[in-house]
Formats: sequence, structure tokens, C-alpha cells
Amino acid sequence: MEIWLNQSSTDDFVLLGIFSHGPTDLVLFSAVMIVFTVALCGNILLMFLIYVDPRLHIPMYFFLSQLSLMDLMLICDIVPKMAVNFLSGKKSISFMGCGIQTGFFISLVGSEGLLLGLMAYDRYVAITHPLHYPILMSQRVCLQIVGSSWAFGIIDGFTQMVVVMTFPYCGLREVDHFFCEMLSLLKLACADTSIFENMIFVCCVIMLFLPFSIIVASYARILKAVLHMRSAQAGKKALATCSSHLTAVSLFYGAAMFIYLRPRRYRAPSHDKVVSIFYTVLTPMLNPLIYSLRNREVMGALRKGLYHCSTVNQY
Repeated sequence: MEIWLNQSSTDDFVLLGIFSHGPTDLVLFSAVMIVFTVALCGNILLMFLIYVDPRLHIPMYFFLSQLSLMDLMLICDIVPKMAVNFLSGKKSISFMGCGIQTGFFISLVGSEGLLLGLMAYDRYVAITHPLHYPILMSQRVCLQIVGSSWAFGIIDGFTQMVVVMTFPYCGLREVDHFFCEMLSLLKLACADTSIFENMIFVCCVIMLFLPFSIIVASYARILKAVLHMRSAQAGKKALATCSSHLTAVSLFYGAAMFIYLRPRRYRAPSHDKVVSIFYTVLTPMLNPLIYSLRNREVMGALRKGLYHCSTVNQY
């Protein structure tokens, strides 16, 4: 902590960002803010519907509410500071603020990755063991799944944040990104970070492939079960319940693997910033749309809520 305080008394970091102040960049910034607003409203609405509608008080929607909470915290960790810097023309962020932003980002990405993996196990149990589902996915098991996801991400995020912010930083401290992204920060360190970067790579491999292996194993079992179903209609229904989750997994893991599992010589800051926009802003907007528009129960809860509101307004 003393090192943090000593460094925080020096120059702040400068976020070079992804936008300038040209006409095209203004349009792109406006588009990002629209996406941010939709993501904010969509995730809050989805969490509210899951909370108030008793029909959605089942494990799958409990996990979905936690996923929405993670997405909500993720976009609020990144976008508001980016917007303030763009609108004010100031690109600085304090040393302490940079550390907090980095820690939250790593924690939330790690937690969401593990939760998506464990949600595949929930689908596996629901399809292959429907009669034992209430026992295998009891309230205690659900809390353990969610708790372990949050704990894993927080521990990983806090550990990496402390190490990254302990390195000495010098020069102009210009971060070639729109937020305090860990790999971009390490380029500014006035010390050899190669050992830590190798450790990060190994950690990212574990964080990505551990839940990804759970997903692959779960869906392999699901596919095997579907192929042995006598009714084609039942098989289609089973696969339909998995389609939303598979879409969310593809979006999240595709972007994360592109960023963190590429060899260093193939990394380009411009590419990283574009992909980062995808999974820090666009994916949190798409997740509630994917899980709501393709889900009868959620759409039913939404129609019920709108009908209730219209009825109340009439009186």
C-alpha cells in the first residue's frame, strides 16, 4: 500500500483512448453511448423481471441475473470514465483509479467466464437428468456455483491488480487504450515484466480453458443425449434451450481468446481496442437481448409487467 501511495503522488496515467474529436469519431462515440444505454437498461430490466416474476425463480434465471449483474458492473467500470474523458477533453486517470479499474475489470471478466462455464453444467443436468434436476441443482448448489464464480474472479483480479500496480512506472505514462488494460499498462513499466507476463498468460489459459472444458464436456453429453431421444421434437426443444447460452459463450470466449491468447508479436493496440469495445460494451448489450428475445418465459414476464403498468395507469 505504501508503494501505491508513493506512486499516486506522481503523474497520473493518460488514456490515449480510441476516439479523437473528428466528425467520424463523434458518430462512433455516440454509437457507443447508445449501446451503453441499451446495455444498462437491458440488464437492469432483466434483473428486475427475474426478481419480481415467481416463474423465473429457477436456477437458470438465477444464474442469468448474476450474469447481468456482472455485465452491468463491467460497462459501468469502463464506459463512464471513457465518456468523461472524451467530453471533457482530459485523458488522465489517477494512479489509484487506474488500479481500481484494472482490478474490477479482471475480476468481472474472470467471474463471468467461470459462470458461463458452470451454466453449461446446469443445461446438462436439466436435459440429461430432468427428474433429478431439483436435487442436483438445489438452492445450495446454485449459491455455491455463483459464490465460487465471484470468489475466483475477485481473488484473481485483486492479486493481478496488486502486482501490476506495484511495478514502477515512468515516462509519459501514456496508456495506448481507452481504459487501464493490464497488458497496456505493463508496456509502461520501468522494470522487467516478462516473468509476470508469462504468468499472466498461463493464468489466462487456465481461466479460459477450465470453464471452456466444462462447456465442451457438458454439450458433448447433451448432444449425445439428444441423439438418443426418440422424439425429434424433444431433441429440437432441448437444443433450443441451449442456443442462447451457446451464443453468449461464443461472443465472450471468442473475444477473450483473441485478446489474451495471441502471441505477443501478433498483438496490435488498434486491434485490441476494437475487440475490447466488443466485449466490454457490445457483449453486455447483446446478452440480455439474446436471453430475452429468444426466451418465452422472459418475454411472458415482460408482457405481464407491461400489462400491469398499463392497467395501473388507467386508474
